Amino acid sequence: MEEDQVMTEASTFDSFNTKSSKGKVVEHINATDDTLPWVEKYRPVTLDDLVSHKDITSTIERFIDENRLPHMLLYGPPGTGKTSTILACARKLYGPMWKSMTMELNASDDRGIDVVREQIKNFASTKKIFSSGFKLIILDEADMMTQTAQNALRRVVEKYTKNVRFCIICNYVSKIIPALQSRCTRFRFGPLELSQVDSRLDHIIQNESVKITEEGRKALLQLSKGDMRRALNILQACHAGYEVVDEDAVYNCTGNPHPADIETIVNSMLTEDFTTAYSNIAHLKTIKGMALQDILTEVYNYLELIDMPSHARVYVLDKMADVEYKLSTGANEKLQLTSLIGSFRIGAELMQK
Repeated sequence: MEEDQVMTEASTFDSFNTKSSKGKVVEHINATDDTLPWVEKYRPVTLDDLVSHKDITSTIERFIDENRLPHMLLYGPPGTGKTSTILACARKLYGPMWKSMTMELNASDDRGIDVVREQIKNFASTKKIFSSGFKLIILDEADMMTQTAQNALRRVVEKYTKNVRFCIICNYVSKIIPALQSRCTRFRFGPLELSQVDSRLDHIIQNESVKITEEGRKALLQLSKGDMRRALNILQACHAGYEVVDEDAVYNCTGNPHPADIETIVNSMLTEDFTTAYSNIAHLKTIKGMALQDILTEVYNYLELIDMPSHARVYVLDKMADVEYKLSTGANEKLQLTSLIGSFRIGAELMQK
């Protein structure tokens, strides 16, 4: 029998229920269980439930309505709705049968060439006896797949187009080989707008009876940075640990430096002498348990809010970037703090000119 000959549904059942097979059909968790993480409990079920990227979802929905869904490559930062979008598409495509017609693999775990040769190829080369149309294979975190596995996958994508459609999901499209990119229709999921995150959070806050202050909501939105998953995880953690979710609760729960502390640090570096500034910041780092990397991130955000001459701002930001790079290479944190304070002292002098 030829390798690419289509097998029957019975052989599909046997191949995916043996102990040696790691392939799995997508299982969606029951969203009525109160013990679930809110990320799963409130995961969008239909395309209409998605709060963002309406241009992408409407395009995919039109493909589905016209029965001409292409292979797709969804990429962008975490928590922007890539997986939720394709799972909603699967429900629209197959209705109640969507679990049996869909295979999902997390490529960060199952990422070798054996997965392509066995699990993916077996699923792609079979079709259902009592079903028409194509099946769907979802490869999540595909940027973690090895180069060898991606090269093997590109031929599978072409060979079994009659039976299956591939949806490749990744954070960094540059890690997907060009041969795979060219075989897919690409959709970029950018960070969500804060208003979109806020509207979804408002629905969840009401459902879960979360007591949250206006300052707490603003802090939550700022720390989410357009990542819905991060926003929900922070909200659930704060709700579990505090009776009222305020600004202090959000920053204490996440471990991020408080804006008041960042303001103190910046003012100290700009106005006080070097020794005093170093002593104060080192003491604050020890008391609050702050890392210099986190301080750099928040200082950058704070600098956007203050009035500063362009030449002084450029100088300070350039030195901050240099400090951040050296920290990423394992440089001594105390030396880099010294360099950071020195650059701000020079920046303060430039502001006077």
